[in-house]
Amino acid sequence: MSYASVTDVQARLTNTLTADEQAVCANLLDDAAVIIDSYAPGAEGDAKKLVSIRMVLRIMEVGDQSVPVGATQASQSALGYSASWTFGNGSTGELYLSRLEKKLLGCGDKIGSKSPTEDLVPKEWWSC
Repeated sequence: MSYASVTDVQARLTNTLTADEQAVCANLLDDAAVIIDSYAPGAEGDAKKLVSIRMVLRIMEVGDQSVPVGATQASQSALGYSASWTFGNGSTGELYLSRLEKKLLGCGDKIGSKSPTEDLVPKEWWSC
């Protein structure tokens, strides 16, 4: 179950999505919903929609499709047949929640701790 539609994503893009790209977009929106629900199942619907759109836009706007997903730098040569990629920490071409998006969902910038009595409280009482 996604929180946004392909039309919502398309409205924020400068190019028109092909049929194949629309199918990919729909699948990415479903994936984004799972990620969002794992962080903030009780977040507001509007926040979930906006965050879903932002997550998918990061992937749909990736320009060079010849570079592997997740690569932060690429280098290619010609007649020497050389190619190299540097992979980052999951910030390029992957679904992730930014600091702002976590804040929008109500679960960002919190300091956590572990209490020995934590398991005595039902999980549905917990917040992000």
